[in-house]
Amino acid sequence: MRFVDEYRNEQDARRFLHAIEELVTQPWTLMEICGGQTHTLIRSGIDALLPPQVTLVHGPGCPVCVTPLELIDRAIAIARRPEVIMTSFGDMLRVPGSHIDLLGVKATGADVRMVYSPLDAVKLAQKYPDRQVVFFAVGFETTAPGNAMAVWQAQRLGLSNFSILCSHVLVPPAMEAILGSPDSQVQGFLAAGHVCAVMGYWEYEPIAERYRTPIVVTGFEPLDLLHGIHMTLKALEEGRWGVENQYARAVTREGNQPAQRLLSQVFQVADRPWRGIGLIPQSGYRLRPEFAPFDAELRFDVGDIHAEESPLCIAGQIMQGLKKPHDCTAFGTLCTPERPLGAPMVSSEGACAAYYQFARHVV
Repeated sequence: MRFVDEYRNEQDARRFLHAIEELVTQPWTLMEICGGQTHTLIRSGIDALLPPQVTLVHGPGCPVCVTPLELIDRAIAIARRPEVIMTSFGDMLRVPGSHIDLLGVKATGADVRMVYSPLDAVKLAQKYPDRQVVFFAVGFETTAPGNAMAVWQAQRLGLSNFSILCSHVLVPPAMEAILGSPDSQVQGFLAAGHVCAVMGYWEYEPIAERYRTPIVVTGFEPLDLLHGIHMTLKALEEGRWGVENQYARAVTREGNQPAQRLLSQVFQVADRPWRGIGLIPQSGYRLRPEFAPFDAELRFDVGDIHAEESPLCIAGQIMQGLKKPHDCTAFGTLCTPERPLGAPMVSSEGACAAYYQFARHVV
């Protein structure tokens, strides 16, 4: 398949690995931002094939994983209401709240539905005018334009029975929080190609300059990742920093400007708590005041619901690159995909799920 097979070629992969071995002269620690990149690295065995001087740590780029526990509890509280149809993508339905997940609530009789687009939820609101349709809107800049379009469309259609529970977060502030931490081990980043396809990579240039850190916008296939790793290591070995674009077939510096305009029309930047990490200033989106009627948190008055994480879960340290999943004492025993303590074990983009699925916990 074009644009797939050529990025999975074994001989090209071997050439990249040989080039990396020839290049590296000292230890380096790189972080891939996106959970999709993490799964490709683990599934392909790239992390195990790199020279011992190269350490890959896994970033907070799993949208389900960083959604705060209390927001999941708020979604569950809304879903229990008899007048509500709660909708979201499949991953979000399986993430545990304090006591139950959304699928568990569905089993007790709540109307919880998986959709493939937020616009599907808008159609449900049109179809059931006597019901309140709520879309649980989580994700990074990649999924935010679709959710912004859903809200804009609902306003245009005059739908008073549609709202979103918003938990959108932004990548650049998270990168700055990681680099600004005194415990940070990260020396270079593989930036998430899908986010940059929407937002471009101009936002990363001041970060690279401020922290003197190379950032390489990278795709998701094995050769994309090997190429991105090679580019990042080459910059580190040469003492350079800045932003480079490995994923040029999909990403431009400016990004998708119509999508960016829609985002700024519907959302405004706000402080956001990240699950396992804490509050990061100006790191997320919330609806602008003119779209406040579509804010499910306000409509259903659930803002006072709070929750506490399991003390056994170290997901926050994993997503900051401080620990690996197998460093967790609960990994693979008390925490499994069937009975997860934290979101990274249940999400299809979670680092813990990748390590468990591909047996990286087996010694």
